[in-house]
Amino acid sequence: MKRSTDLDDFDRKILRALQENADYSMAELGDKVGLSHTPCWRRIKRLEAEGIIRGRVTLLDPKKLDLGVTVYCYVTIHNHEEESLNNFESAVQDVQEVVECYSTSGDKDYVLRVVVDSVEHYEQLLKRSLVHLPNVASVNSTFALKQVKYTTQLPL
Repeated sequence: MKRSTDLDDFDRKILRALQENADYSMAELGDKVGLSHTPCWRRIKRLEAEGIIRGRVTLLDPKKLDLGVTVYCYVTIHNHEEESLNNFESAVQDVQEVVECYSTSGDKDYVLRVVVDSVEHYEQLLKRSLVHLPNVASVNSTFALKQVKYTTQLPL
């Protein structure tokens, strides 16, 4: 499969290392991937300019922040006209508890990943917000019982 950007072994090593730890100093990263500081820095700048590296974040533990309830919401939309879908997609951006939203194939139109502190919080969110998003016909909810695997690392 041809990628829009060709990555060599050094690019892949850099990306794998940064996915493990975005806090490496340039010297540490260079040592880890086998490049000196300047070529390593140039590659990172190129990967950023090409949009492959979109940003650097700090990962938080939701349970330690009392956000231990994850809900997957399967949303069906009334109308599949472009403007209606765009209105839903725009409105869902403003719901802070929705941390991911995907347009899907099959009998549901979207799947949302919602993170909240309690079932009661989710019930209020559902009643006050989710069912009132533009063009929503139905919302079916599934509560995650246990996180078995979670990673932000892409398979490079």
